[in-house]
Amino acid sequence: MNDAAPAPRRARLRAPELIGKGGWLNTGGKELTLSDLRGSIVIVDFWTFCCINCLHVLDELRELEEKHRDTVVIVGVHSPKFVHEAEHQSVVDAVERYGVRHPVLDDPDLVTWKQYAVRAWPTLTVIDPEGYIVAQHSGEGHAHALEVLVAQLEAEHGAKGTLRRGDGPYVPPEPVATDLRFPGKALRLPSGNLLVSDSTRHQLVELEADAETVVRRIGEPGDFNEPQGLALLPDGKVIVADTVNHRLRTYDPADGAIETVAGTGRQWWQGSPTAGPALEVDLSSPWDVAWWDGKVWIAMAGVHQLWTYDPQAGTVGLAAGTSNEGLADGPAADAWFAQPSGLAAAGDRLWVADSETSALRWVERDGDGYTVRTAVGRGLFDFGHRDGAAGQALLQHPLGVTALPDGSVAVSDTYNHALRRFDPVAGEVTTLATDLREPSGAVLDGADIVVVESARHRLTRLRLPEESVRVEGAAHRTQRPATAVAPGAVRLDVVFTAPAGQKLDERYGPSTRLLVGSTPPELLLQGEGKGTDLFRDLVLNGEVAEGVLHVSVMAASCDDDPDIEYPACHVHQQDWGVPVRLSGDGETRLALVLAGMDG
Repeated sequence: MNDAAPAPRRARLRAPELIGKGGWLNTGGKELTLSDLRGSIVIVDFWTFCCINCLHVLDELRELEEKHRDTVVIVGVHSPKFVHEAEHQSVVDAVERYGVRHPVLDDPDLVTWKQYAVRAWPTLTVIDPEGYIVAQHSGEGHAHALEVLVAQLEAEHGAKGTLRRGDGPYVPPEPVATDLRFPGKALRLPSGNLLVSDSTRHQLVELEADAETVVRRIGEPGDFNEPQGLALLPDGKVIVADTVNHRLRTYDPADGAIETVAGTGRQWWQGSPTAGPALEVDLSSPWDVAWWDGKVWIAMAGVHQLWTYDPQAGTVGLAAGTSNEGLADGPAADAWFAQPSGLAAAGDRLWVADSETSALRWVERDGDGYTVRTAVGRGLFDFGHRDGAAGQALLQHPLGVTALPDGSVAVSDTYNHALRRFDPVAGEVTTLATDLREPSGAVLDGADIVVVESARHRLTRLRLPEESVRVEGAAHRTQRPATAVAPGAVRLDVVFTAPAGQKLDERYGPSTRLLVGSTPPELLLQGEGKGTDLFRDLVLNGEVAEGVLHVSVMAASCDDDPDIEYPACHVHQQDWGVPVRLSGDGETRLALVLAGMDG
């Protein structure tokens, strides 16, 4: 007889209502409430369209969405970081651009984000058919855990009679006919024609020199998946950043041949090789490519790094960046990037549009290695449209950079709908053109510059002005609430519960990794660096009023079944940039949920 008292069950938490003044998309105009979804398993995806990790999660959810379409309803709650992302039409564009096939709530004021106590993009919250929260996951890599949980909820609520099967509330929008649909980057071919990555249609398109007349469309279904960057190789082939396929491909304009030259098709995860034979090493959302210093340089947006591909040796390798998300200069191996998305070679410099820090940066040779420096930009949360001295100027999520003949560079300042110019000699930023619509790249064509207006689905030819316009503009800071923390000792806890049927696998050493840093660096007096525990004792500098704690975590869980000789393992990872404000009555414990259960 067992007289032990059962473990107390945690109180069930009713899911807050889904509220956002931007309204609903993909519902045929219907306003949804949680009561409309009662009986379904609801997965709420808090995302914002600038965030590469959010785009990865959209891809992770597609199989689950299709397999369980009669029991699961995925609801995207768009929670903006940048001012541009709070514009309703921008959200409409993003939903089409990224092929989102479920209802999306536009929540520009982060009302629902705050109600669900979300701290990071992306975050997934699971609601059972009776309307209670049963799990929350931050970051990427949770598809398998969600699959297991959904199967459990289907069985449990099917037996209780609380599961309702049937079609979900998704209503697809009407398709729009245009020659291009959310093009990404452009390249001038030796023939004088222009080659464009037609990202949403998963093709390349060759246009005549007028930038309008279609010559041919390149790529059958499966050849490309949201291609972005293009670069001309010395042998006349074009190398393509095949972003969602996590590959590099070449296209030969002479015979139309398409060939995979790098990547396996799998997304790179922490712990995977960062160098080796190009077709055997995983990549992660390569966004742009450029030929510089004898190699193809890759803006590896998915892991906040720059890699290189050597066509002669047939190898790839990490060139710059730690995979930590942020803005830090210095030797290439120590630098931090944040979703680098645009590259341009210019003599002894490789210019980089570092989108999430709203920064223009460059790489230069330094002896036998490389050094990373910043021309414009302050960090993850400061952005705007302001010209002037580089130290005061502001950009907003730029995706492209183009070297100009006079040694300056044009920046496709995407979320400001502008083309900007940085003069490295004068150290100043000016504005070349405004009233563009999400410019994502540009290419020189004689005395003109041809701009990819991604959200207007076209290329726009502009005459390069002899003088730029000066814009005083405005400065912005991401409107996420800062967490009040106490100066001095603070305990950081990352909450991770292995999914049902899995456990942390310690057979070959620790299966978790925690990395902590801060902006400004002096915020952290103690606790910076790497470790394997999912907790860290920090000491915060009371003389620093506010800053950002950078927390990167990875956990690998494996199937917990002794009868399985080779258990499958699953990687869960997330980067947090947590704005903090130091206050005498602030918290002394900071808890971040990587994966947790409420039931």
